[in-house]
Amino acid sequence: MRRGESHAFCSSEKVFERRRMAIVQKVDEMIQALPLPSDIEVYDIELNAGILKVTINSKLGINIDQLADINRKISAELDKQDLMSNKYTLEVSSPGLERKLRKKEHYLGAINERISIKLGPHVEGERRYEGTLIKINEEILTIQGKNGTYDEIELSDVTSAKTIFEWEKNPKPGSRKAHSGIT
Repeated sequence: MRRGESHAFCSSEKVFERRRMAIVQKVDEMIQALPLPSDIEVYDIELNAGILKVTINSKLGINIDQLADINRKISAELDKQDLMSNKYTLEVSSPGLERKLRKKEHYLGAINERISIKLGPHVEGERRYEGTLIKINEEILTIQGKNGTYDEIELSDVTSAKTIFEWEKNPKPGSRKAHSGIT
């Protein structure tokens, strides 16, 4: 219990968290039962402040029309099953170029990719890391930094993580590099 909090607050916070997780689980089960294309997978489901965010992924890529179709199917089924007792906003999206990493499966899918990690305030020393995710064993992430060093980080210490997309730098118009073959 944090300083200044009452026991009643902590227990009601835990009850709220359990209820929120139960809703997320039911929504996940509901989506899994929907007739969606076989290449579509649910990447993540979040419920925060009345926003139900469903992140959909596909190895073949996903376009805006597919997301709109899936949004309509999920919305209709949510209305039919009445899983959400309070007012909510449904958002259906793809993970994007910089994906959140929240589950062990997300990290496994990000091996050999550049990632950014923030650690909790309980961790002594450095709390921000950026590098290439080399492996994940049990509950330990191994990251190689730009300087070639390897860091091992306990998954339980991570408060947020995401993949990093590195944009290629284009030469300025009119520069020598912009004109290929001309020196």
